[in-house]
Amino acid sequence: MIKRIGVLCSGGDSPGMNAAIRSVTRVALASGIEVVGIRDGYKGLINKQFETFTRSSVSEILSRGGTILGSARLPEFKNDEVVANAASILNEAEIDAVVVIGGDGSYKGANALTNHGINCIGLPGTIDNDISGTDFTIGFDTALHTVVDCVDKLRDTSSSHHRCSVVEVMGNHCGDLAVYAGISCGAEVVVTPEIGYNEEEILEKLKYLESSGKNHAIVIISEKVTDVSSLASKINENTGFASRATVLGHIQRGGSPTPFDRILASRMGEKAVDLLVEGVGGHCVGIVDNEISSMPINEALQLPKKPRKHFYRLFDRLV
Repeated sequence: MIKRIGVLCSGGDSPGMNAAIRSVTRVALASGIEVVGIRDGYKGLINKQFETFTRSSVSEILSRGGTILGSARLPEFKNDEVVANAASILNEAEIDAVVVIGGDGSYKGANALTNHGINCIGLPGTIDNDISGTDFTIGFDTALHTVVDCVDKLRDTSSSHHRCSVVEVMGNHCGDLAVYAGISCGAEVVVTPEIGYNEEEILEKLKYLESSGKNHAIVIISEKVTDVSSLASKINENTGFASRATVLGHIQRGGSPTPFDRILASRMGEKAVDLLVEGVGGHCVGIVDNEISSMPINEALQLPKKPRKHFYRLFDRLV
């Protein structure tokens, strides 16, 4: 029987992480289990930055973006001796198990700790929606709302100046944020890693739209696909549109989480505690067809992220 659970956030922050921390804490305490907040991810674990949590420790954090625990990256956690040291530190602190909130790199750390005798459960906390084994990650919905709000504002000014706005959104190597935003905002062009980058095709489409009487256009591109400033320059040179590039950047990480993300994080946090109480470790929690489930982290990391083919088909039919 476990007596103390640790909870930490690792990697990039995402809206809803606080809701997950709150859920893990309150569900564990209701089950008679002590909770220890671990600050600054695996780095804080190594540095023994521990704080015993009470119900009041997580009061009034549900609506806050980011993470009250802080987050950090620790590349050295890939080394087995570092993981072994972390497991030893947790044993000394009498922390029996840990809930890790983060992306696939965080999952690997959680799996390594499990292999060293500390049961860990991973929760998918990332705005990129790039983790397999779940339809949605904690923070994706909030980031999507932020992108939609920004692009809607850009469309207002683009339509006033016969302009084409080229907007870069996050996503790592996953195009979900771009294609969901493209459908939500009525973008004329969406470019993602799944679609591929065809500059000539983009320019030809924009020429056609202008010749058809379109006085503005929105191009949404996933990060790491191409240089958006360079593309905007080529649109200026080869079409009748005046083009501007906008990189939304880390604004997409911030903000109060949407109700969807708050509920998702709360459901996932509950599942994580239940799994640990059952003696399960090395699993990650996901939502598939609106059902909360889990699978071994090793399996999830080996699964390819399925492209949202039906969303790409819908976008093509709507343009």
